[in-house]
Amino acid sequence: MSSLERSPALIGWRLLALLYDFFPLLALWFVTAGAFTWAHGDAVRGGWLGMLEFCVLVAITALYAVLSWKRGGQTIGMRPWRLRVVTPADGEPDSKALWLRFCVGSLSLAVAGLGFWWAWIDRDRLTWHDRASGTRMIRFSKPGPAQPEASSTVARKD
Repeated sequence: MSSLERSPALIGWRLLALLYDFFPLLALWFVTAGAFTWAHGDAVRGGWLGMLEFCVLVAITALYAVLSWKRGGQTIGMRPWRLRVVTPADGEPDSKALWLRFCVGSLSLAVAGLGFWWAWIDRDRLTWHDRASGTRMIRFSKPGPAQPEASSTVARKD
């Protein structure tokens, strides 16, 4: 990782990653809602069961994000944009920092994304959840073209 060139992830890349992550989460939410509907025999409409369903949906979202970040520093939505969550020293964040990142990031989204827009005025281009968790989201450069092996460059005599 240290051999690759990196830069702070701009807000546009972060929002594109969130958009991409919406689709696998939507599939997980549909499966969860289907399980609740099957168990209840009808669509869940409020009450304690509705609150339980909401809590399970939030938990699934949190597990998706935190386990993805813990496993490789990226969610599915972050991969095409070459984004990764790291510590300021380019290390792997611990679980506590990742859970804090998720919680503050969720709060940030709940207030109309204010914590994300904050990156536009922050001197280091960090969001609220970057600062609170002591993590950073970076965008790393594309790897260069692979060098051909010496054996594959030898001309064949047929």
